[in-house]
Amino acid sequence: MASLVTEIPAAPSMEAAIHFAGRLSLETDCWDVCESLKSEAPDFVLLDVRGPAAYARGHVPGALHLPHGKITERRMAEWPEGTLFVVYCAGPHCNGADRAGLRLARIGRPVKLMIGGVAGWIDEGFALESES
Repeated sequence: MASLVTEIPAAPSMEAAIHFAGRLSLETDCWDVCESLKSEAPDFVLLDVRGPAAYARGHVPGALHLPHGKITERRMAEWPEGTLFVVYCAGPHCNGADRAGLRLARIGRPVKLMIGGVAGWIDEGFALESES
């Protein structure tokens, strides 16, 4: 008798490779963001898309504050075409980063979601910085 894990067979390897490559093209994690921010010139712009009070209470060091509702083509023109934006919000219980990702994609900007958001950042043991 098959277990709950194996009662539905695993996908063929090529199908799994396509699936996971697709996810990684849309997402990054807190560890990778933290490690990448240690370089002198990160190759992406990190956006905290939460409201002003949440950002002020604590955000990922190096993140720029741009609430998802303020993402417009005009605003994003500050950065060259092709700039990769990594967006995050409070965490898995928040859809602000998804909204930001959708806005960026609709205006033709490359975007990845930092999975876990602030909750994931803290879970990894990384510190936030605050505006105080």
